[in-house]
Amino acid sequence: MTEQVDAEGESGRAVLGRTLRYLREKAGKSLGQLAEDTGYDKSYLSRLESGERLSKVTVMEDLDVYYEAGELLVSHWKAARLDAFKDQYKRFMELEATARVMRVFTPAVPGLLQTEDFAREVLSGGQTTADAEEMVEEQVAARLGRQYVLRQKPAPDVRIIMDEVAFRRPAASAQTWHDQLLHLETVATLPNATLQVLPFSAGVHHYMTGSLTLLWQKNGSAVAYKEGDGCSQLVEDPDDVLRLRLSYDRLRDLALSPRDSLVFIRAVLKEHRRHDAHP
Repeated sequence: MTEQVDAEGESGRAVLGRTLRYLREKAGKSLGQLAEDTGYDKSYLSRLESGERLSKVTVMEDLDVYYEAGELLVSHWKAARLDAFKDQYKRFMELEATARVMRVFTPAVPGLLQTEDFAREVLSGGQTTADAEEMVEEQVAARLGRQYVLRQKPAPDVRIIMDEVAFRRPAASAQTWHDQLLHLETVATLPNATLQVLPFSAGVHHYMTGSLTLLWQKNGSAVAYKEGDGCSQLVEDPDDVLRLRLSYDRLRDLALSPRDSLVFIRAVLKEHRRHDAHP
């Protein structure tokens, strides 16, 4: 599939919608026929084409297969998902998508490792408007889309340090928390990922209220992204990035080893299962 849609001046979501409509019309299909062939709701497909909704990446993967379009829709979707974020975070997302090495510290379960149900519960908390449900689904799709970077080939080398507090604040749903812990256990065993726990016994530290991400590109350039206290900052100055790297290294030295961290995660999972079985 080599056809492209002229996207000059349009948002990523608009380009994706026009591409979806172009492929459907080229295939000689109505929205009703497409819905029948793919199993997706007709009104949902219509809203994707109009740019009103952002789908999960799996929908685009399915439609790429249906239209024999290679990865055309997935590539447009990667651009469209950035529309959901502010400019500085959008720049960080672009760099994250191409990073070869990632180093992360977070006091909570990071978006990169959240299951769909856990992400939905986290993102639902602050929504109070009438159209909150749709807004949440948009944000869930965008958050899950970040995880696409972990599926790339070659996969980036990822190290994530999570504060113990992340494991002591479960989801409201017992099943959601169980599935999230299982997912963290799985990630901890991946060949390209290292997951470490910073235990309470490490005492106070300099990132108790914020997160830090360090990204290295193939060409060796690096950036850092800090979040905390209601603000965020993308750091590109090499001296500042180096300072933050050394700061991250100190956190890593305080954390449990990868092996001990996996033992810790499994212990929390076992404890949760026991508690859930005997409420």
